[in-house]
Amino acid sequence: MGCDDTLRCLILARDSRRTGCGWTARPIQKWDFSLVQALGEVHLAIGQNPTPLHNQFFVMKWDFSLVKAQGDVKDIEAALHRHINDCIEEFALRYQAHLQHPIRIEADNATSSWRSALMAVSQTGRKIYLLIDEYDNFANDVLMTGRKQAFYEALLYGEGELKRLFKAVKAAAGGQCLYRVFITGVSPVVLSDMTSGYNVGEDIYLDRRFNDLCGFTEEETAALLERLAADGGAWSPAEALELMRTFYKGYCFSPDSHQRVYNPTLSLYFLKALQTEGRYPREMLDENLAMDRSKLRYITELPHGEEMLAQALNGEAGIVIPRLAKRFGVADVLIAVKDQPFMASLLYYFGILTLTGVGILGKSILNIPNLVARSLYVERLREMWLPTYEDRQTIPRLAETFYLQGDLAPLVEIIEQRYFPILSNRDYRWSNELMVKIAFLTLLFDDRLYMMVSETEMDQGYIDLSLIVRSDMGRFQALDLLLEFKYVSLKEVQLTGEQVRGRSMAELAALAAVQAALAAAAEQAHRYGAALAERYGLTDLRLFAVVGIGLERVVWQAVQPVGP
Repeated sequence: MGCDDTLRCLILARDSRRTGCGWTARPIQKWDFSLVQALGEVHLAIGQNPTPLHNQFFVMKWDFSLVKAQGDVKDIEAALHRHINDCIEEFALRYQAHLQHPIRIEADNATSSWRSALMAVSQTGRKIYLLIDEYDNFANDVLMTGRKQAFYEALLYGEGELKRLFKAVKAAAGGQCLYRVFITGVSPVVLSDMTSGYNVGEDIYLDRRFNDLCGFTEEETAALLERLAADGGAWSPAEALELMRTFYKGYCFSPDSHQRVYNPTLSLYFLKALQTEGRYPREMLDENLAMDRSKLRYITELPHGEEMLAQALNGEAGIVIPRLAKRFGVADVLIAVKDQPFMASLLYYFGILTLTGVGILGKSILNIPNLVARSLYVERLREMWLPTYEDRQTIPRLAETFYLQGDLAPLVEIIEQRYFPILSNRDYRWSNELMVKIAFLTLLFDDRLYMMVSETEMDQGYIDLSLIVRSDMGRFQALDLLLEFKYVSLKEVQLTGEQVRGRSMAELAALAAVQAALAAAAEQAHRYGAALAERYGLTDLRLFAVVGIGLERVVWQAVQPVGP
């Protein structure tokens, strides 16, 4: 990687199972190996150009996700000692042919066991490469589950066991046989709290050189698809790449990089389905990443968190913050003002927002990276806004009517009767086109059937909402759909909310302000529809102009379909 020998610790605050954007730490299954091997043959320089240091180190791994963070402080400390000791015992067994002296395991003192392992290795003339995964597991438990902060502080502050352990690691990197430490996690939470206990780490997650370290590039993904296709299958590499690009690409970790990478866990999940079943997976979200839902739940429970999720779904402007926050000690997190920069930074570290540009005065612009991540946002807002059993039974049926027949009337009725009263009671600073679009987005979102993208860039503009049938779902006769939204305030129509609710759709459509908005939406639908049909080769793209009047009523019309 071009790192000099003075660098003793690298911290990568991204993890595949947590953010979906990091290295996969799970055991490589049989199907994974050939894919990973193929990837190495295609691109990875380390596989093609081994350094003089290859096969020179003993490797030890600690995985703090395996440490049970339950019970009282003593229980957690005991679990930590057991895990480290288990890892050291496994290390001793793996390298027993090379170790001249036995490693002494202290059941209640893993730090002592660690020192014994170091002494045994020092006699061999070799060094240790230590991998620490999910180092922030304890902090996440505090933040996400509401456990007592005192437990965490007892582990980390003063002479807490976790701090003692990291101090021992730090000492070993200062001239003993520990060569390097590579630490992965979700955020810089724990190391922000560690201060003097572990102040030798270097954060690399914003370094441009490592932007593609935790993701697959476009070239790697395309090459793997071509390789799998050569083995046979009734699918097109070009179509598969377009699908993966929509659902899995979009991550950028460095503000100095323009390269966007694919989520590796989801990509391997997709490729496995192609390799073993010869088709795309039915569900585009690997449930191994479903834990991201808890992170969104945490954000929406904060003041204005719900508002920020809705804003992120807009897609065009994104979330603009002065800079990414870097101080995420648990104390900082629990007592900090939960403003938008804080929440957006946390979602960035969680991998549910990503860097998409630099705005005015060097501010950071963040957006939802891809369609899979967007589905989590939609799901969370839908759970909050329409939580009843009746809602969950009725809405899919009404959405299907639109998918199959292009009839918006039933869906509009439930938006007016159920959705708008909910949205109008939210503490938002705005009631505009965005809220109308989000109402339809959350009700129509179905990534099993559609590539469904809000604010798709097209013909020097942005499509409000497009629903393009996935290439593998065409047999179900669903329609390709495009919706353009406009908003007219009650002031513009010079009516009260009660008056608007009392008028028919035809009467509302005859209002001058509504007519103008419908015409503008129809014109945009025509223009964007032509470009979209050409891009995807669509033969029957249905277009719709939709106008929200306040947060009271919706007027809509079908626009002349666009062919190829």
